[in-house]
Amino acid sequence: MSGETIETADHAMPGPVAEFWRAYRRNVGAIIGLVVFSLITVVAVFAPWLAPYDPAAQFSDAFLVPPLWSDAGSSRFLLGTDDLGRDLLSRLIHGARLSMSIAAVVVCLALTTGMLFGALAGMARGFVETAIMRFMDILLALPSLLLAIVIVAVLGASLTNAVIAVAIVLLPHFTRLTRASIVSELSRDYVTAARLDGAGQLRLLFKTVLPNAAAPLIVQATLAFSSAILDIAALGFLGLGAQPPTPEWGTILSASREFIQRASWTVTLPGLAILVVVLATNLMGDGLRDALDPRLKRG
Repeated sequence: MSGETIETADHAMPGPVAEFWRAYRRNVGAIIGLVVFSLITVVAVFAPWLAPYDPAAQFSDAFLVPPLWSDAGSSRFLLGTDDLGRDLLSRLIHGARLSMSIAAVVVCLALTTGMLFGALAGMARGFVETAIMRFMDILLALPSLLLAIVIVAVLGASLTNAVIAVAIVLLPHFTRLTRASIVSELSRDYVTAARLDGAGQLRLLFKTVLPNAAAPLIVQATLAFSSAILDIAALGFLGLGAQPPTPEWGTILSASREFIQRASWTVTLPGLAILVVVLATNLMGDGLRDALDPRLKRG
């Protein structure tokens, strides 16, 4: 036995989470978007405790009070009040809770349904695939907001119907992406090995194919979240979504549009809230795309 000592350097490969974070943090915009989105999410979750007043409470002595930084502003209402004397800060905080929760429900509904349709099209092929994809093409051929308006007009103006309409608008994107991912994955060697091992169609789909096709769906869900917020706000602005006095950002904008000249803060602040959330979400989506797509990773 030799007396020489053999030293081995064990260079451990980073785990998937560490590797993802290393790729994600290279994108400065994605980090900013994540921080902003996280802060808004915290505000939305703790809205009942952070809002200074009830969002529906009316103060008869404080109609259209400007924000604090204005000459006529009041420390009682940091962002001013609307035409009914309701605290705008409280309504925006509760609006964040409502708008983000609605967008989350819309994305979950569209993602789940889209995955089912896309999986059916990708696994069945033939006539089933053609019928599903042509129907999705028809939905994509129509302007998204116009399609949502038509659906809500048929079903009736309500928040629930607005959620259904926006989910239908987002459905083709998830269906097409799921189908394309499944078709791509089915040609890989590990799928062939799973089939030779006796895996059935359902096991092959849910345990082998879909987990490996999850990355593009995560990115699409993030980007769809911002689209859902915009579409829900647009329907609320048109009076087809949440109805007053619900503190939803689009509804707040709609109720304040007649005061755009003499009380611009009642329109500007809800619009800025929508802009910030949508921008932060899109920045996060770009970062996720760069971190999850191997073709976009830089060494």
